[in-house]
Amino acid sequence: MSIATTLKNSTSIAIGGFDGMHIGHQELFHHLDQNGVIVVINTGYANLTPNHFREKHTEHLIHYYDLDDIRHLDGAGFVSLLKDDFPKLQKIVVGYDFHFGKDRRYSYEDLKELFDGEVLVVDEVQHHNDSVHSHKIRHKLSIGDIKGANEFLGHNYTICGKKITGQGIGAKELVATINIEAKEFLVPKEGVYVTTTRIDDEEHFHPSVSFVGHRVSTDGSFAIESHILDGKVLCEEKAEISFIAYIRENKKFESIDELRDAIKKDIAIANRELQRLEL
Repeated sequence: MSIATTLKNSTSIAIGGFDGMHIGHQELFHHLDQNGVIVVINTGYANLTPNHFREKHTEHLIHYYDLDDIRHLDGAGFVSLLKDDFPKLQKIVVGYDFHFGKDRRYSYEDLKELFDGEVLVVDEVQHHNDSVHSHKIRHKLSIGDIKGANEFLGHNYTICGKKITGQGIGAKELVATINIEAKEFLVPKEGVYVTTTRIDDEEHFHPSVSFVGHRVSTDGSFAIESHILDGKVLCEEKAEISFIAYIRENKKFESIDELRDAIKKDIAIANRELQRLEL
């Protein structure tokens, strides 16, 4: 079925920004019909699952509106747009804090008045008595609370980027790493992490240990680099790094030997954690 046909035949949609595609967002998606569509209002500020990376976390089709293209619409104009794009629309699913229209002046209460079908409002989703929001996930990542962020997300936080050339001393004096540039994504707190890494278009992720931050012990430049633990892997174009646990802070070592010893300890910790998780 073509995308156009799916949109034409869809009877239910969920509307939101959906950066992160976290467990709160997934609760909205659970209320969609089989042919339901996720409608993303793309603000340009998404950095947990920017752009089409959201599609990795749902089986539903995603339809995008750029905020700049619709921000001028009043409530009736927005609902009219939805009816034009989804002519068989019967149900709209939104969160309790949903706002829309010019200057975000309309809420789900207005939507109920303007739309002649069902408007289903999903209450606040909590995890361990803490409300789940994208801004809280960003905070957890900024302090290195990877496990907490992943619990809110419902999946391991993952960044993707193109392969770039590293400083050149890793394979010669330390360990071989794959270096990436991931400008679209929020990068976690500087430090060393237990990770898994997907290379190019491979289907599986490799066990890995990754470093994020400034290379304070060598050239001082910022880097995102991953060392693959299950053998040498050739990366041609891109890599995805999924973060599992925080190992240690970024710190300066006085010699290459000290740095090498620290990396050996990082690798041992990563191997133990990955074996514990059976990854």
